[in-house]
Amino acid sequence: MIEYLFSQYKDYPTYEIILELVAVFFGLWSVWCAKKDHILVFPTGLVSTFIYAYLLWKWDLLGDSMINGYYFVMSIYGWYHWTRKKGEVTEFQISAITNKEKIIAFIIFVLTLVFVIIVYLYFGKFKSWYSYIDTLLTAIFFVGMWLMAKRKVENWIFWIIGDLISIPLYFSKGYTFTSLQFLVFTIIAVFGYLEWKKILQQEIV
Repeated sequence: MIEYLFSQYKDYPTYEIILELVAVFFGLWSVWCAKKDHILVFPTGLVSTFIYAYLLWKWDLLGDSMINGYYFVMSIYGWYHWTRKKGEVTEFQISAITNKEKIIAFIIFVLTLVFVIIVYLYFGKFKSWYSYIDTLLTAIFFVGMWLMAKRKVENWIFWIIGDLISIPLYFSKGYTFTSLQFLVFTIIAVFGYLEWKKILQQEIV
């Protein structure tokens, strides 16, 4: 079983394996902090996304590489957004998505999909089914990160869908550590959604 899961790493450079493990560690820490609605979600996320932006580009997953670059920028924005206060009260609490934000989310999804397709065509990277799945994942995660930065409870739905798709994608590509990371991400995201919904209901009451 161990041989089946990790044998592909025997041909990988040692530094790439170390980088992947570091990125996985900080990625898991970041998602756990997100579940707890803790501000450390952003600095830990910055480390993970910076490393993955580099690794994914090397692995020819251009969409996911770009989205990690986007995560990096949005983590800085989210860090600022979450810490804004009116007096002693946090200005932006957990909330539900509005109708206007649903339209914006849809536009972000479509524009991201179109942009990533153009990038893949430009670099001639549409060579396997991985590439097509990667374009869809990029659009899903773009919306999820935007909603999380705005502290919208629905962000977890996008993470859950994207994480479930990512598990077989990365396993098929031979990146077992990252695949297992997304498995854990899915579990945390489910509990994160339930926890944020509970907090939202308490705020409404």
